Amino acid sequence: MTVHNLYIFDRNGNCLFYNEWNRKKQAGISKEEEFKLMYGMLFSIRSFVSKMSPLDMKEGFLSFQTSKYRLHYYETPSGLKFVMNTDLSVTNARDTLQHIYSNLYVEYIVKNPVCVLGHSLDSELFSSRLDAFIRALPYYSPRAA
Repeated sequence: MTVHNLYIFDRNGNCLFYNEWNRKKQAGISKEEEFKLMYGMLFSIRSFVSKMSPLDMKEGFLSFQTSKYRLHYYETPSGLKFVMNTDLSVTNARDTLQHIYSNLYVEYIVKNPVCVLGHSLDSELFSSRLDAFIRALPYYSPRAA
């Protein structure tokens, strides 16, 4: 079990934060291009799910999986998008993403007068607390395949 990486996007598709933990394979493109592709994929999947769902999607799109990883998604009321890639053994990381938003992002970014909302998150405190939180998760393992 492991966490591969985490993206935080603003409502306009700008990647505000990115970190890797156990990512074994790189995309072979620049990080900026990877961020655009990830956001575009999320936009398309959300649109597809909302149009194809036979039920009213109050929660919306939560996750999807491939044969190698599972992508977990959480969107805040203000339009921030938290995306975490894990291995397949992690079935639901919604509570984890909500915790990252409410207990880390709000505390160390929103309440920090030095941080400018809507810009890249350059808070060392946020990064270190997030790293400690991810490493303490029951499904984090530094040696996972």
